[in-house]
Amino acid sequence: MNTKVNIAGVEFKNPVMTASGTFGSGMEYGEFVDLNKLGAVVTKGVALTPWPGNPTPRVAETYGGMINAIGLQNPGIDTFIERDLAFLKDYDTKVIVNVCGKTVEEYVGVVERLADTDVSMLEINVSCPNVKEGAIAFGQNADSLYNITKEIKAHAKQPVIMKLSPNVTDITEMAKAAEAAGSDALSLINTITAMKIDINRRTFALANKTGGLSGPAIKPVAVRMVYQVANAVKIPLIGMGGIANYEDALEFIMAGATAVSVGAMNFHNPYTTEEVVSGIEEFMKKNNIEDINELIGCVK
Repeated sequence: MNTKVNIAGVEFKNPVMTASGTFGSGMEYGEFVDLNKLGAVVTKGVALTPWPGNPTPRVAETYGGMINAIGLQNPGIDTFIERDLAFLKDYDTKVIVNVCGKTVEEYVGVVERLADTDVSMLEINVSCPNVKEGAIAFGQNADSLYNITKEIKAHAKQPVIMKLSPNVTDITEMAKAAEAAGSDALSLINTITAMKIDINRRTFALANKTGGLSGPAIKPVAVRMVYQVANAVKIPLIGMGGIANYEDALEFIMAGATAVSVGAMNFHNPYTTEEVVSGIEEFMKKNNIEDINELIGCVK
């Protein structure tokens, strides 16, 4: 039985990954999850310099999920390489680094620092506000997305995954722009902009007013978007958004995703990623499926 998948020439032992920002770099989850059993660990976003993130409160629970406005708090690329990448070297799993920045130059700086490391792929978080363009996210304008993708591809040594924002009118337009600029793969979806109000305090639940909604509540939207994008581009997709179990993961795969990332559910149940891996294997055995690749995009 084969559970291996290939994305842009990188082979993964199975299609299950962690979603950036929900798993750190695996250190926090080491006592719960055997990282060797995962297809890949996708790290928290890393920038050229340390980012403090947004003021608190910055997480709020909601029906079927959570809203966060962490603001991509991270220690910067120097600490990340010395601490996080050094930790991950001891595990037999692929490492995908999520890259963020406020300007194209900042993204390129991180990408260049990672060129000589053992990182397998780069996932580019284009939901960051572009400070030179009035703070609209890079991923919300097709021309902006095309330009940053092209520039990153010109400097990257590893294959590039552009992570698409769902906060757009037509996600296929964004997917096509990233593909045209040379992106090797796409991951989707990022969080959906949301808000919660504390009626007793008569104010916003988050200091930032709005945040990103993740968790099971967004899964049907995410599956729909993955299906649309799978039928609009030819490059591989990594699907995410509300995956809580192997059934959810298989929906994304059947919609056209080559791999999947588990996010918010890591907070609810830290064993989720391993359970999804074993659940997919059991499903394949039960249904006499020899190769996971038979299931990718099987729903037309």
